[in-house]
Amino acid sequence: MSSQTSAPSQASPPATGIGVSLATLIPEALFDQLRSEYGPPFANHLQVVSEGGAILWGKASASSCEFPEQCNPNCWLTVTESLRWGEVCVLPCPCDRASWAVPVVLNNRLLGALVVRGVKLERRGDSPGSLDKKILEGCNKLLLLATRYNLTNTALMELNRQTAANERVKAEAIHAWKQRFVDDMRALYLREEPELLAAIRRGERPAARGVINRVLVAIYSLGQDRVDLLKSYVLELVVMMGRAAVQGGATPELVFGLRFRSLAELDQITEVDEVGRWLTNMLEHLLDALGSHQKFPNTVQLGRALTHMEEHLADNLCREDAARVAGMSPSHFTRLLSEHTGHSFAEMLTLMRINRARERLLHSEEEISSIALSCGFADQSYFTRVFHKVTGQTPGDFRRQPKPSTAQK
Repeated sequence: MSSQTSAPSQASPPATGIGVSLATLIPEALFDQLRSEYGPPFANHLQVVSEGGAILWGKASASSCEFPEQCNPNCWLTVTESLRWGEVCVLPCPCDRASWAVPVVLNNRLLGALVVRGVKLERRGDSPGSLDKKILEGCNKLLLLATRYNLTNTALMELNRQTAANERVKAEAIHAWKQRFVDDMRALYLREEPELLAAIRRGERPAARGVINRVLVAIYSLGQDRVDLLKSYVLELVVMMGRAAVQGGATPELVFGLRFRSLAELDQITEVDEVGRWLTNMLEHLLDALGSHQKFPNTVQLGRALTHMEEHLADNLCREDAARVAGMSPSHFTRLLSEHTGHSFAEMLTLMRINRARERLLHSEEEISSIALSCGFADQSYFTRVFHKVTGQTPGDFRRQPKPSTAQK
């Protein structure tokens, strides 16, 4: 019979759903009509299933599989999911078969479902997506068929569909907010981490507390009253602080043991205000651990700064950058540099750049202008003036002079 055939009288439900059974609502004759209109390729897979999962009409062989104990509950799950989302839901079974369903509802009472089950998930031919398209068409056709014969509550389905759409929008908004929170926190860490690490390495409590307070204000502002969210970002700070303490000279075993005990305490915290107090106490314990052990010698800290300068000669270096890498204040770094080298930061940087330039002039065929830029000089004329002041020669004269190996011959 064609899909244009009008519904028989049995399809019109009684005025009330009280006492109406699934067999009364969908007698066998009506099921045959539904299967005829549903047509190929899934008509033989169509069944009427009661709320308990028993097959009222339809061939049980259509859903035969190797895992009935898993497929049968999964088949009924398509019904509950369809009700929840307000649209037909397709679920695969462990046996590579698919099922979908439309709930049979009378006056908000779930009686059973029109179920299509046991559809083999095989893709044949040159169109690998053809089966997916057919399944989608089968889902839509089944819903239209149930609606035409008044076998489902279309108003309820539409309400659930709108609710699901609203929940989806809400979930996307929450996800976007969380991502923005993550991005903001990452930017905060990048901005504050160098100063915090330097303060912890130096054992400077006021400076370290100042950074922690700024970070806490930002965390509270972004996290609002979500204590679980606050705790997750505080943990990142603790890892960073512990690493700084170890780099500053504290014994790793002591720092890691302290962190383990403190994390156990953090797990028990349930109030937002307690998170800040816990983090401050953790900072104090780390600084105590750092102060009870020998710090790195000043020469090691100075060597760290000089290495950084050597690696960034072409950049626009400043004294504050080098001091931060060494874990010192700028004034302490300047004093230490003068004591060990006899030069100020600017003088030392100039000497390092000129030495790099001398090596390239002797051992490469680069243009002088290119060497000037790669060694941190703004232009060739300025490079020439500084080079002459330090060496007593112009870069060209220096390059033309006999190489050390030639002079020895």
